[in-house]
Amino acid sequence: MAYIMVDIESDGPIPGDYSMISFGAVLVNEQLDKTFYGKLKPISDKFIPEALAVSGYTREETLAFEEPAQVITDFAQWIKDTCKDRPIFISDNNGFDWMFICWYFHHFTGANPFGFSSQNLGSLYKGIERDTFKTFKHLRQTAHTHNPVDDARGNAEALLTMKKEFGLKIKF
Repeated sequence: MAYIMVDIESDGPIPGDYSMISFGAVLVNEQLDKTFYGKLKPISDKFIPEALAVSGYTREETLAFEEPAQVITDFAQWIKDTCKDRPIFISDNNGFDWMFICWYFHHFTGANPFGFSSQNLGSLYKGIERDTFKTFKHLRQTAHTHNPVDDARGNAEALLTMKKEFGLKIKF
């Protein structure tokens, strides 16, 4: 299996009514050297200024980003080119990140290369620790900057640490 760590930034709480502004993906391997970064033009006139501010972009800047259909098509091709095995979607907050990625794939390409399921990094760590109050975030090496590639890389580093230090049985 090929684990792809994903992080997204949006201008609101749900896809369709609001827009995914950017996303990053990292193939989880020892090198963390295969990445994808997409910046997407908004699909809606609606946005929440506070949500958009997290991304570090202004509304005017986002209006100059690439067409979502092209970015999503490019991402699907990157997954195909990068993964020699079944791609597995994993993220820090898969309820949020998956919702946007899945919606955009189905809306713009008609299919999701990840299939119909995703993995949650935080839940995985809670299981390892056997404690629902634990967080993995101290295992990141790359700072959490809200640049989605940085954030996905930091989360991938945490997953690699779980494998090395806690004996997580996972194959990359």
